[in-house]
This record gives sequence, C-alpha cells and structure tokens, in this order.
Amino acid sequence: MFSLTVRGHMMIAHSLPDPFFGPAQSLHGATYVTEVTFSRPDLDEHGVVLDIGAATSYLEEVLGSLRYRNLDEHPDLLGMVTTTEAMARYVAEAVATRLQHAQPDHGIRQVHVVLRERPDAWAGYTLGCSDAGA
Repeated sequence: MFSLTVRGHMMIAHSLPDPFFGPAQSLHGATYVTEVTFSRPDLDEHGVVLDIGAATSYLEEVLGSLRYRNLDEHPDLLGMVTTTEAMARYVAEAVATRLQHAQPDHGIRQVHVVLRERPDAWAGYTLGCSDAGA
C-alpha cells in the first residue's frame, strides 16, 4: 500500500460538557497539528498516490472552516462532543468528501487523520474508501 501524508494546523475553542472531562468541561482552546494520509494499493498513471497540491487543498478547505472557531457553535458540529477523536473522524470524512467530489475515480482506499494536540498526545481515525470512491 502506498501513502501520501500532508499536514496543516488549526486553533479552535470548544468545551466538553461532561463531568468525565473535568476542567475541560469549560470553554478552552486547543491547537491541533493535523495530518491526513491517503493510501492506495498502486500508484496512479502519473506515478503518485495523489497530487500533493490537491491533497493539501482538501485538508486546508476543511481546516479553514474550523480554524479560529468555537466548535460549540459550528453548524456542522452541533450536538457533537468535539473530542480529539471525534474531530479526527470529522476531518477524515470531510476530506474524503472533497476528494470524492473533485476526483470521483481517485483510487484511494483509506483516508487516515491524526490530530496531534501536543507532542506526546494525539488521536486518529481511519476511513475506508470503496472502489468507487469515499
């Protein structure tokens, strides 16, 4: 399996309204270094997994909609407890949707997202893609 990873970052605010999260129940900020890895079994006709510029563009579109926002008020996230894990899934699905719209025959089999909240703590989510796309 071949892979291509691109990276971006986002600064957000959110709260985690459950006593389980202790002080993180209150509104607080986080900075996520965000990596998305696209995987496919073979390289395409150009000898790549995916164009790096296109991959970066898909990630930046998603991060741009989240950056400097209070996630508690983001229309796509209403009712979601925006843990790092849940946000990794959201980013993976949003990136895969953009990929599918732009390149329906992309050949990508997995989109894996890692959100690094600090150098020693991160969470990830892997989205499997069908033969027809994400």
